[in-house]
Amino acid sequence: MPSDAKKVLFLCTHNSARSQMAEGLLRYLALSNGISVISLSAGTEKTHVRPLAIKAMQEIGIDISSHTSKTLDVYLHEPIDVVITVCDSANDSCPVFTKGKKRLHWSFPDPSKAMGNEEDQLQVYREVRDAIRKRIEEELLSRLDE
Repeated sequence: MPSDAKKVLFLCTHNSARSQMAEGLLRYLALSNGISVISLSAGTEKTHVRPLAIKAMQEIGIDISSHTSKTLDVYLHEPIDVVITVCDSANDSCPVFTKGKKRLHWSFPDPSKAMGNEEDQLQVYREVRDAIRKRIEEELLSRLDE
């Protein structure tokens, strides 16, 4: 990545679905629009990337199957241009990023709490994925291109 690439960190509680999808979406959308960005994600806790998040992203041609869940500790002292919490719990417990320039909060429902059969659950992941994509396209990409 060029040195002028902006760093964006998406935070959620478990770094298993919303933040992972956001990381993959931003990376894809920035590349598609010629915007230099380093897209990252982390959680207040470390778990695993949910298979239905991977599947929902594969449906739109974005592969996050190699992503791993990580805690935010690895990024606390790195310069970050934008920190975005994507769940209320992470927003409430988010530490201060001393080297962070901007902090945003985007609240999305937790798709891992979806009920029903796998198709019903996958539909919730799709809805959250599409909502995240909309926020990135409408509110973030233009800021990163400045």
